[in-house]
Amino acid sequence: QVQLVESGGGSVEAAGSLRLSCAASGFAISGRSMGWFRQAPGKEREGVATIYTSSGDTTYADSVKGRFTISQDNAKNTVYLQMNSLKPEDTAMYYCAASQSNTWAPGRRERDYNYWGQGTQVTVSS
Repeated sequence: QVQLVESGGGSVEAAGSLRLSCAASGFAISGRSMGWFRQAPGKEREGVATIYTSSGDTTYADSVKGRFTISQDNAKNTVYLQMNSLKPEDTAMYYCAASQSNTWAPGRRERDYNYWGQGTQVTVSS
């Protein structure tokens, strides 16, 4: 059974840090695009960061560049999102997603991803 399970969310003060994890099961993350998306109340879901696990290539939304880092651990079949210098506007539900195999999806578009986790809440207070 294909499954993505996010963890690591929580409440933090502005300027703090969190590391999100996305553990995959039922398939290998290698050779896929793995992405992190977020959705704040009343807003559309947006792509935050993506990584192509074959090459390590990454892309980031402008709003998180220099603050967030996406990484992978193929041995653990897990993708991470290190979030530093958090701001109140980073408050959202964060979702992990996986593309089909052999697909590089640098545009962080939802339609490029086939498998989704249930999300983990991140709340940043000022």
